[in-house]
Amino acid sequence: MHRFANPTRFVRLAGRVQPWAAALALLCLGVGLYFALFSSPPDYQQGETVRIMYVHVPAAWMAMFCYVVMAAASASSLIWRHRVADLAAKATAPVGAAFTLLALVTGSLWGKPMWGTWWVWDARLTSVLILFFLYLGYIALQNAFDDPARGARAAAILAVVGVINVPIIKFSVDWWNTLHQPASLTRLDGPAIHTSMLTPLLLMALGYTALYVWLAIIRMRAELAETKIRAIRYRQASGAAPAPQES
Repeated sequence: MHRFANPTRFVRLAGRVQPWAAALALLCLGVGLYFALFSSPPDYQQGETVRIMYVHVPAAWMAMFCYVVMAAASASSLIWRHRVADLAAKATAPVGAAFTLLALVTGSLWGKPMWGTWWVWDARLTSVLILFFLYLGYIALQNAFDDPARGARAAAILAVVGVINVPIIKFSVDWWNTLHQPASLTRLDGPAIHTSMLTPLLLMALGYTALYVWLAIIRMRAELAETKIRAIRYRQASGAAPAPQES
């Protein structure tokens, strides 16, 4: 992956990937929502409220996935000083925060009819809320220093340290007694969910992933363009500065 740390090479690759990611996101989300709302059956226990699952579960997956990407990019930035890796982490943070907020909101909407309450301080919900605060902390640190390099380094350290929360979220239902059900898809004996529900769930997950790639590329290309514009303006200002007069 070191060859893509070159901004010029990355921009060329991103230009090819971006339209395909956009098309895949729109296609999968459109088809996935159709299946989720009109084709999949209601659950025999949850009824129609189960349809929140098709938005909530992929959003929770993406909340963790985006943080892992952000932490890996931050580690690469800290170790190898890759400019593109730092941009990838910076571009991922707001997208991951949005997915985490969506997971929290839809989880609350789903929890009210199923558990009789909007919120409980169990291990899964609390650890996801901490994940959301980690995203916000990363974004705040990026803009907390006059020197952008110091802000990027502090944010990268937070991202790397905070990645320990991801396995806590994943295995919280196994380690502690929570209201959440155990994993239904990543079981050794196969997914414990019918194909009519599994299909829209996977389509939404693929659509969310493509949406993340699309948005991250847009943000990274915009940041690179802004950096290039600042450099041009700085050179122009330096060239236009009058030479000091000899006394």
